[in-house]
Amino acid sequence: MAPFIEIKDLTVRFGQVEALRNLNLTINEGESLGILGRSASGKSVLMHVLRGTESFQDISGSVIFHVGRCSKCGRVEPPSRRGQKCACGGVLDPQDVDFIALGVNDKMRRDVAKRLAIMLQRTFALYGDERVIVNVMRAVEDTGGSISVHTAADLLDEVNLSHRMMHVARELSGGEKQRVVLARQLAKSPMLLLADEPTGTLDPATAALVHESIRRAVDDFKMTLIITSHWEDVMIDLADRAILLDHGSIISDGNPKDVAAKFISMAGVLAKREKAEVGEPMIRVRDLSKRYISIDRGVVKAVDQVSFEVMEGEIFGLVGVSGGGKTTLSRLISGLITPTNGAAWVRIGDDWVDMTLLGSEGRGRATKYIGVLHQEYTLYPSRSIIDNLTEAIGLSLPAELGERKAIHTLTTAGFTEEEAEAILEKSPDELSEGERHRVAMAQVLIKEPRIVVLDEPTGTMDAITKIEVTKSILNAREELGETFIIVSHDMDFVKNVCDRALLIRNGRTISIGAPDDVLGLITEEEEQQMMGS
Repeated sequence: MAPFIEIKDLTVRFGQVEALRNLNLTINEGESLGILGRSASGKSVLMHVLRGTESFQDISGSVIFHVGRCSKCGRVEPPSRRGQKCACGGVLDPQDVDFIALGVNDKMRRDVAKRLAIMLQRTFALYGDERVIVNVMRAVEDTGGSISVHTAADLLDEVNLSHRMMHVARELSGGEKQRVVLARQLAKSPMLLLADEPTGTLDPATAALVHESIRRAVDDFKMTLIITSHWEDVMIDLADRAILLDHGSIISDGNPKDVAAKFISMAGVLAKREKAEVGEPMIRVRDLSKRYISIDRGVVKAVDQVSFEVMEGEIFGLVGVSGGGKTTLSRLISGLITPTNGAAWVRIGDDWVDMTLLGSEGRGRATKYIGVLHQEYTLYPSRSIIDNLTEAIGLSLPAELGERKAIHTLTTAGFTEEEAEAILEKSPDELSEGERHRVAMAQVLIKEPRIVVLDEPTGTMDAITKIEVTKSILNAREELGETFIIVSHDMDFVKNVCDRALLIRNGRTISIGAPDDVLGLITEEEEQQMMGS
């Protein structure tokens, strides 16, 4: 295979932080390269450099694309086509295009960038109100070209989505949307596909469909693939070769299984926890029920006569498959929704507050002491991290005190003190997905709640960050005495962090007790659904 991309001494800085550090790497034409690493290791920054459509204020080194470029029409092809005839009749002359030496508006750089495709994590960029097949056709129209409806249908066949071509895009599932994104990118006939965490938030069955679509497209379109992930299975499934990034440097390069094994070893293990000392009951739930009316399903018993207690200082897990009732139950406890039947109380000081009653004398007394981190959290994109945190309190603090409190809370959420200081003036867009998730957790903790509800707190985190977040929750309990309700599919995380767990199935309590005992009642089918959700 001919060398396609040569990266030499690539360094990217954001202020004092080196996101990429003297990177040297050669990627061959037709190769499938996996980039493994924890959050903030530099994976996404490298992908955006390779994409070639963004400028970086402090960047050095070289990123050279070896291509053939038509002397007549300017079309770019991979290096194996050098010297051959272009479809227009011109000749594909050898060209070495350095994305660092050439500005973002340079025509040669733009010509190369047009032949590259990218799938970003959590970013679907679809026309939500348009049909799926129209979305695929518009991908080419947006660049001034056109494709026939038959070609668009063929591309949907390629990604196993023919049965959804007439659906409106916003009504698709996450995995279906990701496959539409892939079809849109294939419509541009790319020579390189950049896939940045394309299945990081999908359940295993859905992720497998997306992986198969990527694998098939790479083979059929003879593309080069570069895919990032913090999941070792993705590397083994899709990559011929893998590299491991850590703090912007390559620390391993080779067989995906070997590189993945090294990455897993970096996560380490948690020390065995001693049994926690917990206090008196903090939350009481009795025969709690929540029913909905659905047009296609009739009466849905989202939560059905559930009863339990949570002690002060306890870390209590709610586990079960998607749709089992976990999130609805956590929202009932938090006072975000009203139950159909039953009761829930939260102790504030020595008083028990009835969470079924509205108003300042009802659950309003308790909700200001309950912090909730939703699965779909939001940070203010135009605000710095310190502003996101201090404005969450709703009070005007002196700058020095605000910074001190922000740093302390960020360390509680899993950052080192040095990392916390380094990100204070950054915007959320400058952080990795895992870092943003931990900032969102800090945004909840900085309000000094008595009860913290975390809905899928490890959904987008790598193995190393999960351990750090586990330690941070345990540390927050020890230092602040907070009580945690954790909604999670992640069985290992629940075992590591929770004192007790409740297994809920079809809205009903199956078991309450030690995590090992409760999780032992999960069926094999449920386990398959939960493992990567």
